[in-house]
Formats: sequence, C-alpha cells, structure tokens
Amino acid sequence: MQTHLADFIKNTPQGEEAEAILRRCVHCGFCTAACPTYRLLGDERDGPRGRIYLIKQVLEGEAPTASTQIRLDRCLTCRSCETACPSGVAYGRLLDIGRQVVEEKVGRPWLDKSFRLLLRTVLPYRRRFGAVLALARGLKPVLPSRLQAKLPAASPAGAWPPLRHARRVILLQGCVQPALAPDINPATARVLDRLGISAVVAPEAGCCGALSQHLSAQDEALDFARRNVDAWWPLLESGAEAVVVNASGCGAMVKEYGHLLRRDPAYADKAARVGALAKDIVEVLAAENLDGLAVEPRTVAFHSPCTLQHGQKLNGVTESVLRRLGFDLAPVADAHLCCGSAGTYSLLQPRLSQQLLEQKLAALEAGQPECIATANIGCLTHLQSGAARPVRHWIELLDSAWNQR
Repeated sequence: MQTHLADFIKNTPQGEEAEAILRRCVHCGFCTAACPTYRLLGDERDGPRGRIYLIKQVLEGEAPTASTQIRLDRCLTCRSCETACPSGVAYGRLLDIGRQVVEEKVGRPWLDKSFRLLLRTVLPYRRRFGAVLALARGLKPVLPSRLQAKLPAASPAGAWPPLRHARRVILLQGCVQPALAPDINPATARVLDRLGISAVVAPEAGCCGALSQHLSAQDEALDFARRNVDAWWPLLESGAEAVVVNASGCGAMVKEYGHLLRRDPAYADKAARVGALAKDIVEVLAAENLDGLAVEPRTVAFHSPCTLQHGQKLNGVTESVLRRLGFDLAPVADAHLCCGSAGTYSLLQPRLSQQLLEQKLAALEAGQPECIATANIGCLTHLQSGAARPVRHWIELLDSAWNQR
C-alpha cells in the first residue's frame, strides 16, 4: 500500500511505525471474514481493511470525523485479523496509533470522555476497584439488570503455599482480578507449587497498562509499564526465571513492554528483558513434566481468549495441556471469534458486546459441557453474566481437580 503521510506525523516514531505497517497491507480482504464486527454489521468500515483505510486517510492529512472515531471505537482489538493476515500486518499497533491521533483531532462529548476517564481512574487500581465493587454488590438490588448480571458473587481466596522451592517466578497479581475472582492467583501459586516452583509477587507492581493503552492514554500506559519493570527488576536480578501472567490480556501487554519502551533509554533494555521473560501460565505448564498428574475425566468447553490465541499466538496450547491432564474438551464452533468482553468494550459498546456474547455462549454450550473454562478475567466475568453453566479460569479447574485426587 502506497503512503504519503502528512507533515504532522511524518518522520515521527509513530509515523514511521504506522507507515511500515500500512505498506505491508495488500488489500487482500482475508481479514474481513475473521472480523467479529464485520460479520455482525456487514460494513467494510467496520472491518479491519476498512479501518486501515480510514487510519491511512487520517495519517495522510484528511480530517477525521465523529464517524471515523465510531468505526475505530467499534473495533474489539481482538486481533483475529492478524492471525488471518497472510502479509503480517500488525493491525493492533496501527489501531492504537490511529485511535490516539483521532482522539486528539476529534475529541469526545463530555459524557463519553468522563466515562472513559472514570474507567481509567478506577479499574487499574486494586484498592479503588475493590471498594467500588463492594459498593456495587451492596447496591445490586437497585442496579439495572444489565449491571446486575455483570457482578459476580463474592468468593474467598484460598491459601497461598509457602515459598519453599529453589525455582521461583514472579506472578502478576492484576488490577481487577483479585477482587472479581480472588482465588485465581492463589490457585496459580498452588499449581506451580506442585510442579516445584514458588510464585512470588511484587507489591509495588500494578496494572499492566493495557486498559490505558487501548483507551488512547498511551503515556499513562507506559508509566504503568515502567512501574512494573521497576518492581520486578530486583526479583529478576535475584534469580526469578519468568514473569508469569494468568490473565491473557495482561500477558499480551507485558510481552510488548520491550517494543513499547524501546525508545526510552532508561528502560529499553530492562523492558526488553521483562517482555522476553513474560509467560502465560500455560507456557510454564506446557514445558513441565506432567506425568502422574492426570485428573478424573471431565467435559469442559474451553474459550480461548483473543489475547491468548491472536495476541500471544498460543492457540491450542491450553487445550493441549488440558487434554494431557485428562480433561475432555467439548467442540466449540468458530472458536477464533471474540466473546465481546475485550477489556472495557462490554461497557463502551454494550449492544455489540451482548450480540457477540450470545453467539459465543451458544457455541460453548452446544456440546453440553459440565463447565466452561477460559484464561482471562475479562472473558470470565463476561461469560458468567449469561452462561447457564459454571465459568471458571482453567487453572482453578486444574487446582480443584488435583486437590480432589
């Protein structure tokens, strides 16, 4: 694709990156069939190829409109198009650049802008979010039914095993996960403990930065990344072998720290090392000897989050580990499609999100599984809001099954 970038972005780091991405696109259209919003709306501008054209026009100097912004807002950032693309177009990075430019040039109505600021002010902070969640649970009877469905019941956190192994990894606690599903992190630590690995946390670490990154607050996202690098660095220097993440959305973000901070002389090298050492929890299990750890057969429908299969390119890995351990996996049609959670998407685009949720649940429940498993807290809570069956993180299922042996 030929490009002629406008002076405002030409020869800037963002402009150079965007131009390189745009020039890889050959207009083939393979991405459209893989795009959930195009499949729903049937409009070229609501698919990856159309959005690429819109971003190209803006970067070449055409004034964006509110309509341009709406088309970009409707994108889930699921990156299914990247998996389908034969040319290796890094659509997700281009979208982040395009959204930020459009945000600066178009602005937003005050109500929309205020809501997005509220999300960025609350969700990335564990204590704030925990307090808001507790208040919402107390007010649940008077909340709209749509919001009631999104509030999971309170549940306890299990015990964290003692630090007793020579092998150690750092575990990202996350921002909303400890309040929404408090036992996922302890369950992860218990599973690792059975494999002879101790999980440690850095209290100073916080949100991975993905929420800010995808809400066009990229400087804020970089600040979160720097804070985490600073928090984890002493533990890595003292021998921790990996940064383990059990929320695939966070994992996809942490793995990009090296790229995002490549131009920061104070953090480039450290961020590159952190990104290289970041692993989804399934990558750890897949590399370990699981002989003798099989569980009683149980039929599970696994929802592979977009950030796992498209963002981290780990499609099929969790399914393989579950099968190795004795789980029976129910077939899931169109498993490459998004469930509609997509970070804050379910809050910002509720109509499209609900349509995608209904389609995904129909596919997951068609095989009559005992339960639904997934690998990302956003997907988990979104699926729980409409599922007829229990929905759990797959690492909780494994921990529970091992405890029953």
